[in-house]
Amino acid sequence: MKVYFDNAATTSLYPEVVEKITEVLNTTYGNPSSTHALGRGAKSLIEYSRKQIAKELKALPSEIIFTSGGTEADNFILHSCIRDLHVQVVISSLIEHHAVLHTLEVLAKEYPIQIVYVNLTERGEIDLQHLENLLEQYIGKKVLVSLMHLNNEIGNILPLKKVATLCKEKGAYFHSDTVQSVGHYPINLQEIPVDFITASAHKFHGPKGVGFAFIRKGIALHGSITGGEQEKGLRAGTEAVHNIAGMEVAFSLCYKNLEENTEKLKNLKQYFIHQLKHHFPEIVFNGTSESLEESSYAIVNVGFPTLQQQDNTLLFQLDLKGIACSKGSACQSGSVQVSHVLSAFMPKEALQYPSLRFSFSAFNTIEEVDFFIENLKEISLNKY
Repeated sequence: MKVYFDNAATTSLYPEVVEKITEVLNTTYGNPSSTHALGRGAKSLIEYSRKQIAKELKALPSEIIFTSGGTEADNFILHSCIRDLHVQVVISSLIEHHAVLHTLEVLAKEYPIQIVYVNLTERGEIDLQHLENLLEQYIGKKVLVSLMHLNNEIGNILPLKKVATLCKEKGAYFHSDTVQSVGHYPINLQEIPVDFITASAHKFHGPKGVGFAFIRKGIALHGSITGGEQEKGLRAGTEAVHNIAGMEVAFSLCYKNLEENTEKLKNLKQYFIHQLKHHFPEIVFNGTSESLEESSYAIVNVGFPTLQQQDNTLLFQLDLKGIACSKGSACQSGSVQVSHVLSAFMPKEALQYPSLRFSFSAFNTIEEVDFFIENLKEISLNKY
């Protein structure tokens, strides 16, 4: 049996997405900027995809800008806010994805900006009182808050509407990396006054290499890639029509099946946690990942204190058994360093034992959980 518990890194494609991509590659191959029929057909498909995505998010089609994925979208928004909106202070956290953290580090060298990190609780949650204090401290300056909606390693969920409302009250821009939540949680951009969000199709069963940024109407940003007038002049370059169409199909299917998939994944996560506790009572759950409400219903981050001797081999041993999971973000999976997310809030002694992230999709089953538990029991009996 092959078990894939690494869906926070990437997801498999829906069959309908593969079908759509193949169809578009074969039939809608015109350049969307061309004025002939094949070009107009490609352009029409792009705009249809934009409208469908915007409709589900309760946004305007003009507020959706297609990109190559979440990393580009985060880079684009952060660069543009500082360059075009003349942001002076950025408030973020140490548990953000490196697409945000590393970009802010680069920007701090290029521009005279101040980067401030909000405090975290002992479970890795954003300290909302400290955030409010920081916002009040910098009233009078142009401030951008950049906090992810759903943490990709521990699953912690930010109260998006509450933070967005707080930022609006204090006169700050708010950007949220929603790469892990778009397609998995309802997001109503009419009710949530966030200024910018980002998404990546391969996190919700769409193709790699495509995503989008939401930029609220009335906020004037300039292009990040020059050379053409595509995407309202904000991102030059011929659009990947097949990927955009595939993303729209995946996006629509996720929200069509949202209630059913949510219930299934909650039950799966609950069963997974119960089985782990029963067979490995010494384990710990990092962040809020044991919770079905405070953490993503698709992510569990588990520490194994009794397997400390196998810290460097546990992932490999599971892989040999046909079980795919991870130590954290796929972007740093080859690193021997401890996860920057766990390091930001966990005590040093807790960082000494192995912690693994298990992330599920609606394609996972109870039988796969049982298979994993039996193999982990076998590995745990072979301590060095």
